Amino acid sequence: MISYITGTLEEISTDYIVVENNGIGYEILTYSYVIGKLPKLHSEVKIVTYVEVKEDDIRLFGFLSNQEKNLFKKLITVSGVGPKSGLSILDELGPDNLVAAIMAHDYKAISKANGVGAKTAQKVVLELSDKIDLEGTIFDNSNAGSQAVYSGAEADNEVSTAIEGLEALGVSRSDAMKAIRSIEGYEGLEAGELINAALKKIF
Repeated sequence: MISYITGTLEEISTDYIVVENNGIGYEILTYSYVIGKLPKLHSEVKIVTYVEVKEDDIRLFGFLSNQEKNLFKKLITVSGVGPKSGLSILDELGPDNLVAAIMAHDYKAISKANGVGAKTAQKVVLELSDKIDLEGTIFDNSNAGSQAVYSGAEADNEVSTAIEGLEALGVSRSDAMKAIRSIEGYEGLEAGELINAALKKIF
């Protein structure tokens, strides 16, 4: 199968790109997060791909990293979620927010994706919550070796307390987790400090 394609970015649309390699233009279905991080047209790109083979069709789905691809592959193992729905979920939330939503059991955030109802969103949370962790899933950070949000029992307790505090203030669990993850040096902060810093980012 095609693991990735390296070539010249020849076309960018709302839901696909075309990458030319050795005179062949590959149409690759993708989503807004990927499109937003692409270089300008006619630049060289490397797109990690997932190949869907049907009796009458072959489709390529494109991602920026193997992390994203693996998250997508986990999504489509869920009953009722095919490649199209999986891409729709990623398009709605982005990889970081999707991980946060799954871990926070925030199925309502997932259900906002086009073509994904509440029941399917609940299945995503139920089937993937024990298969997803935060380690190495901070996609918005260009450093692929980014640390997990929880770096130890003490930090875990402070973060958990901060999340509960933010929820009490009306912030959704997934938004709270995302805000805390974006705080520089959060591991060394106490719950109150985390709450104050997170609120500044949210509002």
